[in-house]
Amino acid sequence: MMGNTHIPLSDIWSILLGRDIDNEVWASILLKIRLPKAITAILAGSALSVSGLLMQTLFRNPLAGPSVLGITSGASLGMAFVMFVLGNVAGIVAIQSISFFSSWLAIIAASLGAAMVLFIILIISFKLKDNITLLIIGIMIGNITLALVSIWQYFSQPETIKDYLIWTFGSLGAVTSKHLLPLSMIVVIGFLIAMTLVKPLNNLLLGELYAQSVGVNIKRLRIWVILSTSILAGSITAFCGPIGFVGIAVPHLTRSLFNTSNHLILIPATFLLGAILMLLCDILTLLPGYSFVLPINAITVLLGSPIIIWVILKKRNLKQVFN
Repeated sequence: MMGNTHIPLSDIWSILLGRDIDNEVWASILLKIRLPKAITAILAGSALSVSGLLMQTLFRNPLAGPSVLGITSGASLGMAFVMFVLGNVAGIVAIQSISFFSSWLAIIAASLGAAMVLFIILIISFKLKDNITLLIIGIMIGNITLALVSIWQYFSQPETIKDYLIWTFGSLGAVTSKHLLPLSMIVVIGFLIAMTLVKPLNNLLLGELYAQSVGVNIKRLRIWVILSTSILAGSITAFCGPIGFVGIAVPHLTRSLFNTSNHLILIPATFLLGAILMLLCDILTLLPGYSFVLPINAITVLLGSPIIIWVILKKRNLKQVFN
C-alpha cells in the first residue's frame, strides 16, 4: 500500500489473486515495482542477517558482520572497476544507454569482485589455524579494495563518481522481476548450507578446543561458513548494493528476544527477523507526500545503531553475548 500512488487494499488483494481490475496502471505498479521490491527486502534482510550470525559465531566477535572478510568490499571493487576503468572507454555507453543499475552487467561485475575476494580468503584459510588472524587479514583485504576504489575515484569523471556513490547507498528497487528467481535460488542455497552447520556451530560456542575434542574439523567448518556468508552477503551486495548494519544488529536482537544460543533456533529466527526489519526499513524510506525515496543504508544505520547500543547496555559486557 505504501507509495506515491494510493492503491486501495481491496484492489491490492484482487491484483494478487489474479482478478481483473479497472485500473491497469495499479496492477503494473504493484506487480512490477512494489511486489519485487518487497520480496527483495525479505531476501536481503534475511541473507545479511544470517551471514552476520555466522560471522559472529565463527570469530566469537559481537561486532563481526557480513563485510568482515571483505566480501562486500570485493563486490564494490568489481562495480568500481566497471564504472571507473571501463567507464572511461566503452563501459560509459552501457551505463548511459541501458538501465545500468538494473542490468546484469552490474550484477556480474559485483559478483566477480566478491568471488575474487572469497577465493583469496579461502586460500589463506588453509594456511591459518587462528580465526582471529583470519579476521584481521579479511579486514586488511577489505581496506586494500577500498584503497583501490579511492584511487580510481580520484582519477575519474565527477559524473561517474556520482553514479558509483548512488550505488553505494544501496537500493532494493534495483532488482526487477527477472532478477528475483536467480537471487532467491542463491539465497536459499546459502541458507541451506548454514542450516547444515548448526551442530558444529553450537560446539564452536564452547571454544575451538572443545569443538575439536568432539570431532569438529575447524578448517572445514571455517570454509563452509565463509562459503555460506559469501553466497548470502555477496549476492545481496551484487544485486542491491552494499547494505550495512543489518547483519550486525539482527543477530543480537534475535539472541535477546529468544534468549538462546542454539543455532537450530537462531538461524531460522534471524532469517525471519532480518526479513521483518528490512521490510520496516523499506517502509521508512518512503516519505509521505514526497516523490523521492531515502537511501536504504541511511535507514538501516539509524535503526540498527540503537539496537546495538541497547544490547550493550543490557548485557553490560559484550563478552556475555555468546554466553
